[in-house]
Amino acid sequence: MKDGFIKCAVASAQVKVADCLFNTQTVLQLMRQAEKEQVRLLVLPELVTSSYTCADLFLQQSLQTGCLEAVAAIVEESKDCELLLVFGSALVVEGNLYNCAVVVHKGVILGVVPKQHLPNYQEFYEKRWFCTPRDGNREITLLGQTVWFGTRLLFQNVEIREFVLACEICEDLWVPDSPGIGYALAGATVITNCSASDELVGKEEYRRSLVAGQSAKLVCAYLYSNAGEGESSTDLVFTPHNLIYENGLQLAQSYGISNTLLITEIDVQKLALERIRMQTFNADRSAYRTISFSWKVGTCSLTRFIDKAPFVPSDEANRSERCEKILMLQALGLKQRLAHTQSKSVVVGLSGGLDSTLALLVCVRAFDLLSLDRSGIVAVTMPGFGTTKRTKGNAVQLAKALGVELKTISIAKAVRQHFKDIGHDPAVLDVTYENSQARERTQILMDLANSLNALVVGTGDLSELALGWATYNGDHMSMYGVNASVPKTLVRHLVKHVASQSDPELKKVLLDIAATPVSPELLPASSDGTIMQVTEDIVGPYELHDFFLYHAIRWGFGPQKVYRLASLAFAGEYDDAFILRWMKTFYRRFFSQQFKRSCLPDGPKIGSLALSPRGDWRMSSDASYTLWKRELDTL
Repeated sequence: MKDGFIKCAVASAQVKVADCLFNTQTVLQLMRQAEKEQVRLLVLPELVTSSYTCADLFLQQSLQTGCLEAVAAIVEESKDCELLLVFGSALVVEGNLYNCAVVVHKGVILGVVPKQHLPNYQEFYEKRWFCTPRDGNREITLLGQTVWFGTRLLFQNVEIREFVLACEICEDLWVPDSPGIGYALAGATVITNCSASDELVGKEEYRRSLVAGQSAKLVCAYLYSNAGEGESSTDLVFTPHNLIYENGLQLAQSYGISNTLLITEIDVQKLALERIRMQTFNADRSAYRTISFSWKVGTCSLTRFIDKAPFVPSDEANRSERCEKILMLQALGLKQRLAHTQSKSVVVGLSGGLDSTLALLVCVRAFDLLSLDRSGIVAVTMPGFGTTKRTKGNAVQLAKALGVELKTISIAKAVRQHFKDIGHDPAVLDVTYENSQARERTQILMDLANSLNALVVGTGDLSELALGWATYNGDHMSMYGVNASVPKTLVRHLVKHVASQSDPELKKVLLDIAATPVSPELLPASSDGTIMQVTEDIVGPYELHDFFLYHAIRWGFGPQKVYRLASLAFAGEYDDAFILRWMKTFYRRFFSQQFKRSCLPDGPKIGSLALSPRGDWRMSSDASYTLWKRELDTL
């Protein structure tokens, strides 16, 4: 439960039609198993105390009494459980029979939510037995308890305030104006669905798409429990199908399995933070009644998948599709800028590294989209004091393979003159030594672009912008930055993706570039030509920084939670001390380097996170990171 994680489960209970005694024992067994697994929320199917397919037996007093006795037994069993249980049962309330979701915790019936939309078409005849509830809430007496009954009930945890639960029942999800919409707008972050959806050809996929869409548009966790084995097969077949989604993402699914808990953890803190960001969940909540309950708060062990590369799809097919989409978005952005400025030429600094390679590949795509001759792309390699034979050679081969113009302009003489002008000792390999080279290269690109009536295309990526790993008014500046929202961990995959579609000559050079260590090459290479200035040795692994960036900035998590997630995601690869060391570097640099992001050139957004001051990220350059540092210091 710490950090907003709640261990939850759904299950399809095996039932016998109209046998409330058998069904009760099944429910109790699942409850005990869930409590043993430290589950805090368990959702069971619609009408589980009786089974869904009782038909006209629902009108028999014996079955109605059996359902009530089943509820009583479940409530009694819950007295010593931390478990919050949501299950379906038929209940007589004030002389009418309702199809209900019952919410129980520690021997208390927190509330009863009647099904609002009763299907009465094709194979469904629910209005034959059940009453449609009137809108609103009222208090009733049930099993000697005063209980809230109604269509506008929310259940909120006292300790984890972001956990606010609401209940839909089967058809409530399928209708155009589902109750979940109102629940979510009123504050519900978790919606459960006790369901009995029969199985038909294609229905499994449709059911899954409904749950995915509902959880995405409502920015909620959605827990769906379908009827299990034992339902009548007179005219229908029921197949267990359990789903747990969070904001459109499937966390867990089981199909065809009864009496087995489907367990994962939902992150209600993440959902609450996303809603704060969106500012669309601010509807009038006065019509809804919130019922509070308490949990013992402890650390929830995490079993849900934590992706150590959140910007990179792990599935090869999905990754290839994502790469193609990103390349097209980058190219479309540049295409529009070229068309608007009526430019038929671009200048790009080509180092033989990953970022400049990607930028050049985007230029080629944009020119092809505009049916412009690739000779209008001027790639400029500018060898300096740290340039290696490998990177320079790759730059030359790449330009040749792509059919673009290549210019080679050495910066050594100009930089030495600059050192002399400002009185800098070239033997002192400090920040002045490095940045003078970066700014000289940018000056060459800008002036060359002016002479050609061209645009300078920037090469810097999202990860470098987050860390401020760019020379201010050097490689930090361009006329259009095509890589500005592409994280470093994705750049390599984009280059490899193009390689996979290329002829042997181009493929060979692209793969070698992808295998080259990331380096600005501003310090002299070793005597054997090996790169001496490896970026990740200085600022830390980019896969860690991209992970920090995603969770800290995209989702707004605090350092403690980011650290916890990173420790789990990179377990066995990096130890905790190593992760913490580079986390501190990330936060320190992210706050201190905002001034560079405050004056970024234009560039296209391609994913859910960008740092443009005109788009996703507005931040004072003087913001203090004291609060974040204080939290880091406790780790």
